[in-house]
Amino acid sequence: MPTPYRTAFVAACLLGSLLVSTADSATAQEPPPITAGRASPPGTYGAIDVVHYDLDITLPDPGGRRIEGRATLRLRPTRAGVGAAVLDFTGLEVTGVTVDGDPVEDAYAAGRLSVPLSADAMPTDTFVVTIRYQGVPDDGLLLENNLDGEPAVFADNWPNRARFWFPSVDDPSDKATVSFTVHAPAAWVVVANGEQVGAPASEAAGNGHGPRRVWRWRLDEPVSSYNMVFGAGDLVEIPLGTAACGHAPASPRPDGCVEVSAWLFPEDTVQAHRTFLRAPEIVDYYTQLIGPYPYEKLAHVQSATRFGGMENASAIFYTDQGLASGRNLEGTVAHETAHQWFGDWVTEADWPELWLSEGFATYFGHLFFEHADGEKAFRALMEDDRQEYLASEVTGRPVIDRDQQDLFALLNDNSYQKGGWVLHMLRGILGDDVFFRGIRTYYERYGASNATSDDLRSVMEEVSGKDLAWFFHQWLEEPGYPVLKTDWSYDSGAGTLNLTVTQTQRADWPTFRLPLDVEVVPSSGAPERHRVELRQRVEHLSFEAPTAPKAVARDPDGWVLTGGPPLGSGR
Repeated sequence: MPTPYRTAFVAACLLGSLLVSTADSATAQEPPPITAGRASPPGTYGAIDVVHYDLDITLPDPGGRRIEGRATLRLRPTRAGVGAAVLDFTGLEVTGVTVDGDPVEDAYAAGRLSVPLSADAMPTDTFVVTIRYQGVPDDGLLLENNLDGEPAVFADNWPNRARFWFPSVDDPSDKATVSFTVHAPAAWVVVANGEQVGAPASEAAGNGHGPRRVWRWRLDEPVSSYNMVFGAGDLVEIPLGTAACGHAPASPRPDGCVEVSAWLFPEDTVQAHRTFLRAPEIVDYYTQLIGPYPYEKLAHVQSATRFGGMENASAIFYTDQGLASGRNLEGTVAHETAHQWFGDWVTEADWPELWLSEGFATYFGHLFFEHADGEKAFRALMEDDRQEYLASEVTGRPVIDRDQQDLFALLNDNSYQKGGWVLHMLRGILGDDVFFRGIRTYYERYGASNATSDDLRSVMEEVSGKDLAWFFHQWLEEPGYPVLKTDWSYDSGAGTLNLTVTQTQRADWPTFRLPLDVEVVPSSGAPERHRVELRQRVEHLSFEAPTAPKAVARDPDGWVLTGGPPLGSGR
């Protein structure tokens, strides 16, 4: 999803409105469908669990807009008494529905398709629901020309826009495997999630279409609907190398490695050796730091997307414009690759906790550059994030913003920059060994599933033996940040350095509990560090100091997200 490297694209997302369906199913008198990008009412999801999607999509000839689809869903109720499978679906005409092969009468209301199940269905029962449909997608599946005027088709589902081109439980809490059969013009190639199944098969012209090829892809690891994508067009596949060798359980290769590749428009293939030069190294780094790479391959795809980059599992999509500009987008590559672990494999249980995806990808994206380019590069990235957050318009809202119903508005500096800083501060409190051990435990425990901030807190408390409820509450559930004013003086008679630290943030923001370091540079000898913990709006601190200090620094290594002026001069 949008990263700090793509501010212009984020702005476009927030300013642009999503298209709303005008022809949903066959009944003109039905109410208008819901608009994607809005959170659904509490309790909307959870009655059914989709286990697998089998999507068969026939694309139009180049320049066309109308698709034909057949979605076969293997699903089960999650409790007794669920009499219907209610699916998100909008904008396309339904031409037939079957359950276990038998035709049924579906019902449509407000962007949801209701398919009747057995009245006495139990959670142990599995149903195969097949829905045939056709029409012009309003959104979600983008059929448009690229910058060079060549037609192409790309899915672009985040946050809940999959509903515009296939029926689904369009929510991050429901994860399933997926397979694709895509009937595309013969000159095109198709890339999708997971592993390609066999070679593309030729298909004769007919039924209003020119000659075409049939491509099959399959992802055997469960992901949310916003991750289920394919792209089709004039793309050149460029191998970049292999990664995660011996640490990629889904790899189809005999050597246990995953193939890393770039899929680019012919005019932009130079980007394979610019933006994507270190793409395999990035995968190797996260594999070593976090845990096994979870998918069959990793394709970096030039595409149509309203975002600068979108982390679709095993098939990351990048904006056509960004790559065509010739800029090095390696920061975006690191961010979106980190999402394969956090966001795709471990997925936030609900939208308000988007920081578990975007904050993680932001911070781990920066960690790659700490590893590859040194601490100075990492510190610069963290300082950029700090300044961007402090200058943002969301400092008065909490990171976990349960009142925000516009899902696109969650793509903000709280979810990204502040979320990344929350992880950085937690690392500073726990130390590298405990912090990364906790991250690996969290990844292992919640992989292929969903997690909450409480789940993360519980893991970190388990591995550290510390109570962290205060930390998670003040940084995620409360608004704002500490604004510190610090003055110091030296008492030569007592031989003490005296500090007064005042939290001057807004009165309606909390008083923060802040573990931080104070560094004292004496007139001779090595600097001394003192760990303190602030808990009051005004704190008076004293340290032994045989001689007057040359300098005093608060949080010298940059572990705490604060605002305010630098230290006042001593006296």
